[in-house]
Amino acid sequence: MKLYSINAGHFKLDGGAMFGVVPKSIWNKLNPADANNMCSWATRCLLIEDGKRLILVDNGMGNKQDEKFFSYYYLHGEDTLQGSLKKHGFGMEDITDVFLTHLHFDHCGGSIKYNSDRAKLEPAFKNATYYSNEKHWQWAVNPNSREKASFLKENILPIQESGQLKFLKTGDTLMDGISIIEVNGHTEAMMLPLVKYKNQTIAYLADLIPSVGHLPIPYVMGYDVRPLETLKEKDSLLKKALDENWLLMFEHDPLVECVSLERTEKGIRAKELIKLQDL
Repeated sequence: MKLYSINAGHFKLDGGAMFGVVPKSIWNKLNPADANNMCSWATRCLLIEDGKRLILVDNGMGNKQDEKFFSYYYLHGEDTLQGSLKKHGFGMEDITDVFLTHLHFDHCGGSIKYNSDRAKLEPAFKNATYYSNEKHWQWAVNPNSREKASFLKENILPIQESGQLKFLKTGDTLMDGISIIEVNGHTEAMMLPLVKYKNQTIAYLADLIPSVGHLPIPYVMGYDVRPLETLKEKDSLLKKALDENWLLMFEHDPLVECVSLERTEKGIRAKELIKLQDL
């Protein structure tokens, strides 16, 4: 097995929304905001190569939305999903499996693209099986008012219509060495993959802990539908990760890919900053 960090691009979100009740005087030191209170975030995907399987975990926001949509998110930098895959010698057609932690647009938007004449939406990964779970799928296609702007039908429904969608059940594994944790604070039934790699466990945290700056337990995003549940889930995961020496991988941190952990007088914090390529 080999792991790759795949950056699908950078975008901006309001810093207050990303850090919830934490005052700007504190979070601005972790991820400094621009004049519009916007902070830069990554869409960092995980690529898992194992034998004939090439598994992509999440895929960023894609490029099919209109100019008005993207104007809200200030896309910047040179990284793209296709470009990042190409750097490692892969193309979109090489992906055999697309594992979607959840269906918010910045995690699954790259799943679907327009065909050559922009007349039809189709899977961007034509040879891949797409994985979600039925609880989260139903939550996404029948969205609540709070999350409606994050669940875009054009990102979601064509996956099922293509026949390439498969639902995972509680307790399923994606393959030997990849197990799944289900969490419900950020959104209903978000799935976090745990990957056994070189005698270590790497937890891909999606939006449970989006950046190294969100390690403190009270640092919870304003986007979470059940923030008190997120607190419990973070506390439980961090304790287990520390006890079992997991590495944590961040999907949205603009600079930090992975960290090891240590216990401090302020709680569990990052010990060492790590890149996958250095493991």
